Amino acid sequence: MQIIKNESINQIKARIRQQTLKTVDPQVENRVADIIATVREKGDVALKSYAKAFDDVSLDVLKVSSSQINQAMKSVDPEVIAALEKAAANIRSFHQLELQTSFEDSPRPGVLRGTKVTALSAVGIYVPGGTAAYPSSVLMNALPAKIAGVKNIIMVTPPQKDGTNPVVLAAAKIAGIDSIYQVGGAQAIAALAYGTESIPKVDKITGPGNAYVATAKRAVYGQVAIDMIAGPSEIGILADDSARPQDVAADLLSQAEHDVNARAILITNSEKLAQAVSDEVDKQLLTLPRVDIARAAVDSNGFIYLVDTVDDMIDLMNVVAPEHLEIQLENAYDYLAKIQNAGSVFLGKYASEPLGDYLAGPNHILPTGGTARFSSALGVWDFQKRIQYLDYSQAALSDDASDVAALAREEGLEAHARAIEVRQS
Repeated sequence: MQIIKNESINQIKARIRQQTLKTVDPQVENRVADIIATVREKGDVALKSYAKAFDDVSLDVLKVSSSQINQAMKSVDPEVIAALEKAAANIRSFHQLELQTSFEDSPRPGVLRGTKVTALSAVGIYVPGGTAAYPSSVLMNALPAKIAGVKNIIMVTPPQKDGTNPVVLAAAKIAGIDSIYQVGGAQAIAALAYGTESIPKVDKITGPGNAYVATAKRAVYGQVAIDMIAGPSEIGILADDSARPQDVAADLLSQAEHDVNARAILITNSEKLAQAVSDEVDKQLLTLPRVDIARAAVDSNGFIYLVDTVDDMIDLMNVVAPEHLEIQLENAYDYLAKIQNAGSVFLGKYASEPLGDYLAGPNHILPTGGTARFSSALGVWDFQKRIQYLDYSQAALSDDASDVAALAREEGLEAHARAIEVRQS
């Protein structure tokens, strides 16, 4: 990994910001626009055509049958089923704490104010396919929606020549997903946003995907809600001499193996650790099955920043705003209060990032590319909406009428003022 040293904090910040600049490929945008338009016009016919063109799969029906799902449950290794069920239990227990409740108050006689919290009606979750299966993403998307009270959860996932991955179907069964469709890419996002003969229109789309999926989500936002525009996976690690180089290297590679564009960043005040981690990454790469992907990510987006103090380390990491942040410092919890920007934080040498990916309970669908500066992990709150309400008595209205009218006329909105004053006569 490239070690960056002898640069000022401001120089490193500028470097980091340059690395996180986002660009949109106009060719991808144009292709996605064509796909969305075709799906809106031709519906299921377009989806089946794209399945053949992009995935080399011929489909008679898009929906996965209940018998296929049940068969998948039987075919999966019982040890894997047990792990999925344990993960589901942990995810439920964690996200149950996020439930928001309705409230109302009466600040004075004759005035009632409140907010009604209600679940979205229908949600579409996108589960990537292709080079790997992600049953964990099924659980992370669906279970918070279930806890929120969403009545119709629809899953889409790219079609496979040998059928949808049984472990993905098993996870969907465990999560209580209502229906599953074999459709992926931008065409899946279009189908969820606008509906087809088979796939109903939803209120919100969640889940990560490739550049086409991300671009399509951006394009349909406003027609439906979305969780976020997810980019390549990333990890940031704060570590000093107390950290073990082999642990740090392994955790950096745990994200580098996702994607050639994944980012792996270590910020440390120890030159000894920096060099040891760089050497250990090279060593561990040699035995990884996905070595080509991980090596490309490390070569392009793997950096070790060497600075003077722990405060400098934290300052820089708040600029990185990583999707996953590990704090491998002595008394790691003591530094949590100083972290302003991160998707999910892993404290101490034993809280390795894959715990969050699979089992511990916090969500692994997280803001990437520095967007943790203003956005958060997927949670129950993403599947709830709030409706405000207000009730006034005649006497309470009389008390406030002149103030409302004054403010309305100040803004040049006479009809607003009259709507209040008409009730005073």
